Amino acid sequence: MHMVPRMMLLFALLCPAVCLAAAPALPKAYQKWQKSERKVVTDKSSLFYGIHYIYADKKAMQGYKGGNKFPEGSSIVVEHFNIKDGNSAADGSKNMVVLMRKDKRMKDTGGWLFAGFGADGKPSGLDPVGTCFGCHQKDAAQRDFVISTINDFKH
Repeated sequence: MHMVPRMMLLFALLCPAVCLAAAPALPKAYQKWQKSERKVVTDKSSLFYGIHYIYADKKAMQGYKGGNKFPEGSSIVVEHFNIKDGNSAADGSKNMVVLMRKDKRMKDTGGWLFAGFGADGKPSGLDPVGTCFGCHQKDAAQRDFVISTINDFKH
């Protein structure tokens, strides 16, 4: 039985349909950017249960290398996958993609644009303030609101 990923369900509940019109496009070549190590969250009660890969463009890599001080225009994409058959050693199907782009006009979200996409790359209707920024503010305010660090890219 296929279950709807918790984050996608949460996004659908938290964001009205008008969010869909405001979503930016997912960068087409993000999978050619610097890729992080594989991250696994096995706590089923976590909103981030699953497997994640972070992609950072050149500007974002400068920010990571500079101690999480990101220049305007830095872009970070995170792909989320299900855990296949309860075995965290295996990537399951992709369930979501999230974009963060440094944009000083985004005052309500610490100078970052947040956008969510389904596995198909179509906007999910993510509410950037309610769904993303609350955790980023709580967990990474001292790191320019970016939870990941350069250590996530050490291979």
